[in-house]
Amino acid sequence: NIGIHFFDMLLWIFGEAKSSRVEKFGQKMAGTLELEKAKVSWFLSLDANDLPDEANNAQKRTFRSIKINGEELEFSDGFTNLHTETYRQILAGNGFGIDDASGSIILTDII
Repeated sequence: NIGIHFFDMLLWIFGEAKSSRVEKFGQKMAGTLELEKAKVSWFLSLDANDLPDEANNAQKRTFRSIKINGEELEFSDGFTNLHTETYRQILAGNGFGIDDASGSIILTDII
């Protein structure tokens, strides 16, 4: 569950996946993706020991960031009610369709 939205975001920003390689698999996963507009090294972990000091000091259980050309963008906050709001929109007929989600579903299946 922690990876699907990450991969969906990467595909939305950087385009279709051209190739994928997994270097670590299990409670911690890592790999590389070659996308249309970027080459991405990624790391996902369920181990709290992998949280950076800034997250631990703030007593956060999650940390999300992306580095683009060496500049880090941290985006850990703002996800508390996102699923609820998405389900509300789907029920109102404004939700996402299978075409919106298919790229990340296919990619995670490949991974």
